Amino acid sequence: MRLSLALLPDEIVNQYNLLDIAIDGYVYLEIRKGMYGLPQAGILASKRLTKHLATFGYYPTNQTPGLWRHKTRPITFSLVVDDFGVKYVGRQHAEHLVAALKALYPVTTDWNGQLYCGLTLQWDYAARTVDLSMPGYIPAALHKFQHPTRLRPQNSPHHWDRPNYGAPTQLTRPADESRPLPPDGIQRLQQIIGTLLYYARAVDPTLLVALGTLSSAQAKGTEATAAATVHLLNYCATNPDACLRYKASDMVLYIHSDASYLSEPKARSRSGGHFFLSDRPTDLSQPPITAPTPNGPLHTSSVILRNVMASAAEAEIGALFVNAQDGTVLRTTLIELGHPQPPTPLQSDNSTATGIVNASIRQRRSKAIDMRFYWVRDRVNQGHFLVYWRPGTENLADYFTKHHPTAHHRLVRNTFLHPTKAGARALFARSNVPHRSLRGCVVFSPPGSLRGSRLLGPITH
Repeated sequence: MRLSLALLPDEIVNQYNLLDIAIDGYVYLEIRKGMYGLPQAGILASKRLTKHLATFGYYPTNQTPGLWRHKTRPITFSLVVDDFGVKYVGRQHAEHLVAALKALYPVTTDWNGQLYCGLTLQWDYAARTVDLSMPGYIPAALHKFQHPTRLRPQNSPHHWDRPNYGAPTQLTRPADESRPLPPDGIQRLQQIIGTLLYYARAVDPTLLVALGTLSSAQAKGTEATAAATVHLLNYCATNPDACLRYKASDMVLYIHSDASYLSEPKARSRSGGHFFLSDRPTDLSQPPITAPTPNGPLHTSSVILRNVMASAAEAEIGALFVNAQDGTVLRTTLIELGHPQPPTPLQSDNSTATGIVNASIRQRRSKAIDMRFYWVRDRVNQGHFLVYWRPGTENLADYFTKHHPTAHHRLVRNTFLHPTKAGARALFARSNVPHRSLRGCVVFSPPGSLRGSRLLGPITH
């Protein structure tokens, strides 16, 4: 490292006789340990770890950062800063990794695997499920921002504008003309969005649409933006403990893709994607006839498209493009984890977009669609994706593309999240419904069908 003498006090220069070894006003240092705040500290520590573990047969994979494998042993682990999440067959292989790390670092182990990167994991090997949650995160965030307790429950994360049914023309929402926030108000808004965004990406995807709208307006926040933030915090206070449940499967990736046309300010559209793992399709020569077994979301996409789309079909193709890009990364990671992938089923509810991607319809005016979107067609021809059509009622990505009424949020929340007793108690504790009417709570099946409803209860305070 080259360091200018002008940055050092005179007493340090004189004490170590740095003038005698300086070259053009600089001294050169050998770095033997990491320095706090040094930008190069991360890469130096990574190179040291890679060199050390290579002597024991461990190596990082080519495409997935932070994913490691062994040359001969059935063990794989992911590394995030200093947390190792290890997948192994046979405890002796995991102990081999622990011994290799202890040769260079102090190591603590958790053989139950209950905490990783801030996520609490509850394993049930008999039922072959695992629950992911972050207990206490939302209460701590509400305390941090001094959000007052709300007595009435808030069951929607954002405001909903009721459409004018029967009108030939649906008008867009009026422009926000409320007063702009002061600098400290904008900073508070950015802090709230950043805090909730990590939680939404980790365990509660129902926040993503509201956070996306707020993020697009945070640079020029107004009083209306602040009110929408309070609305979102009330929703978090009503549902403080989100939980994702994953079931054992064949580890085959499935994607649902959807888009909402001109649903965001400045004539922009939003794309949504629901990614999950399920069983292997029985016939890959045609789209899956039966819906795969549902599972917890592996990844959820809710993105405002930058460009203005010229039609709903172009917005749907843009959503296919965004979700196929994310799907390509996940496919690569699953393959490096040892789970070979067939052509990934990619579901859309727009027949025009499906036909363009599969080259099964003749294009005329749609030739003006952005050229980069045709990358999806190339991936389909290469056998990486299998794009097929299903009606919108069967598309789980629809929830992440637009603002919905409160009744819809109540209906589909348990489709994406696993209901917990703590969450039910928190909801009823904030409700002003009389105690005797709380007996029995109905949990609905996925949207489009109420078959399979079951009764829970009675529930008491």
